[in-house]
Amino acid sequence: MDIISQLQEQVNTIAGLAFNTFGTLQRDAAPVRLSPDYVEPPANGNPPASAAEDAAAANNPAEQPKLMSAELVKAAKQFDLLVAALPLGEGEEAQLKRIAELQAENDAVGQELQKQLEEAEKELKQVQELFNQATNNCLNSKKPD
Repeated sequence: MDIISQLQEQVNTIAGLAFNTFGTLQRDAAPVRLSPDYVEPPANGNPPASAAEDAAAANNPAEQPKLMSAELVKAAKQFDLLVAALPLGEGEEAQLKRIAELQAENDAVGQELQKQLEEAEKELKQVQELFNQATNNCLNSKKPD
């Protein structure tokens, strides 16, 4: 996978981690009183509705934001490492020179391939002629009585 694809993948990872981290923070945040006059709703004593909620309740909810934040920081550092691995900007003139070198190399390889193709076509014609001669000889030969 090239470096640009790795960067895109890491951006997607960071976005997913950020989304999950913010969602967890919102889900687990303690209620805040809007004003002193606001009446507190009664506490809801219902047990968790699903096995996933049971498992989440069994884990320490206070530790989840720390773990998720650590994962987010780790992903951001990995992104920074990928960015640092990008080739340094050499300037437009150096890039144009490199493109010209690559184009010349491509042309040389293309010419070599063209020569090999022509040789292969000649060889194919020779093999086809020999095959035709062999089949004609077989067909023209008489069966012994």
